[in-house]
Order: sequence, then C-alpha cells, then structure tokens
Amino acid sequence: MRTLLNIIWLVLCGFWMAVGYLLAGVICCVLIVTIPFGLASFRIAHYAFWPFGRTVVERRDAGAASCVGNVVWFVFAGWWLALGHVFTGIALCVTIVGIPLGIANFKMIPVSLVPLGKEIVEIA
Repeated sequence: MRTLLNIIWLVLCGFWMAVGYLLAGVICCVLIVTIPFGLASFRIAHYAFWPFGRTVVERRDAGAASCVGNVVWFVFAGWWLALGHVFTGIALCVTIVGIPLGIANFKMIPVSLVPLGKEIVEIA
C-alpha cells in the first residue's frame, strides 16, 4: 500500500514539492554560510519525493544553534515551502482519492517550517 500511495503522490505532487526543496537547497548551498540549511533542504526533498513509510522525529542532540537556524530558515524559505504544502494539500483534499495525500501534505508543514533538529526515519 505504501508503494501505491508513493507512486500516486509522486505523480500528483511529490515531484514538484521535491523540486521546490531542491531549489531552496541549491540556493542555500551557493551561499556558503547557509550550507547547513541546504543539506536540511536536500533531506526534506528526499522525504517530499517519497514520504509514505517514513516519519519525522526530534533529534535529542539539537541545541540552541538549531533553534536560531530554524528562525532564519522560517524567514527566508520555510514559509514559502509550507505555503506550497498548504495549497497542494487543500487541492488534494478536494478529491476523495486525494484525501490521504492531502493529509500527508499537512503533516509535512512542521518540518518545512523548522527542519533543523529533526530527523527523517523509516517506519518499521
């Protein structure tokens, strides 16, 4: 079932959401100081490309630097990406078949807003 949902996700919205994260990651990596944001963006792009069967958990070793970094990320890239998830989630929830995909989009909003200090893990 996960594979089927991931394939439908990929066709309807996963590819474009992953492209958005990849674009944010490339821009962050071009600016040398923001490379950690770019790496986080690439991790989320991989998650946005194929999300079912994975979840986001808090990292226990994240400190104050992650908090400060999340504020910077939110201002420059996070809210744009979260807005993409909101609009895509609403569009998917309009159809009956797309409701699970819309819910998955809404579940990605927190990690798109504050990605530092989070880890994406496989669900057993």
